[in-house]
Amino acid sequence: MFPFLIVVLFPLSWKISDSTQPAEEFLHCLSLRFHNSSSISELVYTQHNSSYSSVLKSSAQNFRLSTPSTPTPLVIITPLHASHIQATVHCCKKHGLQLRIRSGGHDFEGLSYTTTYEIPFVVIDLLNLRSVRINVEKGTAWVESGAKVGELYYEIAKRSRTLAFPAGIGHTVGVGGHLSGGGFGLLFRKYGLAADNVIDARLIDVKERILDRKSMGEDLFWAIRGGGGGSFGIVLAWKLKLVAVPAIVTVFTVSKTLEQNATKLVHRWQYIAHKLPKEIHMSIGISRVKSNENEKMTIQASFRAVFLGSIYELLPLMEEKFPQLGIVKEDCFEMGWAESNIYSTQFPIGVPLETLLNRNRKSILSKLFFKAKSDYVKQPIPEITFEGLWTKFYKEEAKSAIMVFVAYGGKMDEILETETPFPHRAGNLYSISYVVDWEEEENKNSEKFMSWIRRIHNYMTPYVSKSPREVYVNFRDLDIGTNEINDKENSHEQAKIWGIKYFKNNFDRLVHVKTMIGPENFFRHEQSVPPLPCLLKKGANSNSLGSL
Repeated sequence: MFPFLIVVLFPLSWKISDSTQPAEEFLHCLSLRFHNSSSISELVYTQHNSSYSSVLKSSAQNFRLSTPSTPTPLVIITPLHASHIQATVHCCKKHGLQLRIRSGGHDFEGLSYTTTYEIPFVVIDLLNLRSVRINVEKGTAWVESGAKVGELYYEIAKRSRTLAFPAGIGHTVGVGGHLSGGGFGLLFRKYGLAADNVIDARLIDVKERILDRKSMGEDLFWAIRGGGGGSFGIVLAWKLKLVAVPAIVTVFTVSKTLEQNATKLVHRWQYIAHKLPKEIHMSIGISRVKSNENEKMTIQASFRAVFLGSIYELLPLMEEKFPQLGIVKEDCFEMGWAESNIYSTQFPIGVPLETLLNRNRKSILSKLFFKAKSDYVKQPIPEITFEGLWTKFYKEEAKSAIMVFVAYGGKMDEILETETPFPHRAGNLYSISYVVDWEEEENKNSEKFMSWIRRIHNYMTPYVSKSPREVYVNFRDLDIGTNEINDKENSHEQAKIWGIKYFKNNFDRLVHVKTMIGPENFFRHEQSVPPLPCLLKKGANSNSLGSL
């Protein structure tokens, strides 16, 4: 049988040179463990394969991390079923290769498909594992990790106009990465995060076992729902609790420039948005635009809302709670819940629902060169601070920069911060995301854009959360710290620098879970949760999570 497998693995286009010995050994191992050897040539891509580059770039959403100098994997695996993943895990462990898992490629620092370390690594791309099964009667769904959020929304909308799922608005985002980091979206003030509504999962652990919620135990199930991807195993599929929505929702976007009193409106919004009924999601997008009057540059604040109800319910609510914004009927549009997600990614009203299925179409924060950061705000920011902030948007490198404020409150105030690893709950008025992007021809000067967003972030330091300065793990930011490439005695202390910013006190519990289920730290990357070696030295039982 072995000679046949070598022919399958190494056709002429896959000729392996002496310099790629790790790849050859890995592929040899894989050939012995793939049950259907004829599928290997269709599912495994080496750097010598003609399709390797297109497969690698197909889900690379941040082009800043897809340059000729970016480290690339020895091999990309595109599994068709769990046994292919189990074989890959086994062979990576055997040959000392690191493993990256990609569902949608939206990791802001590209950690699902590249590395900052100079090490050989393999990527499992879950693009073929994207089935979505909806049970309308039970109000549940099973969705594989390789599915896009848009594919999940489309399948729900096809079967019901009054069921939904509270995930994010980016329809090309992979379900696996989104759920593993928490996942907030248009419904999170009503129903919590995407991860709050996961009720079961199927995971491949470091021992290559397939575990469900019962067999993995509640501690590991807790950890995978918001503890970040790439630390605890590979989640094959998630069972979701669907939620109720009205058949009609109402949306609006009203933009105001500085000349139209934008600063005072933004300042006032801070006192109102988090107190609104749970049925309304409100955000503000801040950007630089040309003034209609004289083509001068100005700052624009775009107030956006999605309301679970009709125009005639929304208008009196806005008149009572935020009359300064001056919302009128002509500003508002009624549509279905799924369509409101398309609208919220700034597609024109009326585009078909099938837009959600387009895995490659450019949308917000995809197919760009960009850097992003995040913050949480617990006290209203003074008006004069906003005035100082706006001046920084007039810099040349900020021509495409945006800031987005998203109101918290509602259901998020009711869920304990220990319920899942995602801790940013009660006490937050709103979150801030900062993004600066640039064109390909500007990438050689990318540092000026990176410097701009770091200066903005530094400027905001006195006005956002403190001790720790909180950050959203799905807006990954390597500026806040990274792990050592090798396991070190002080690896936990280094990881805690960034870990408490993402997870606050939940970081310690995540470390305990990792210590119990993966003390060898196979599933790791620059910001993965590390095990705690000293616990094992004291005789901790690695087969039990019961003491956590």
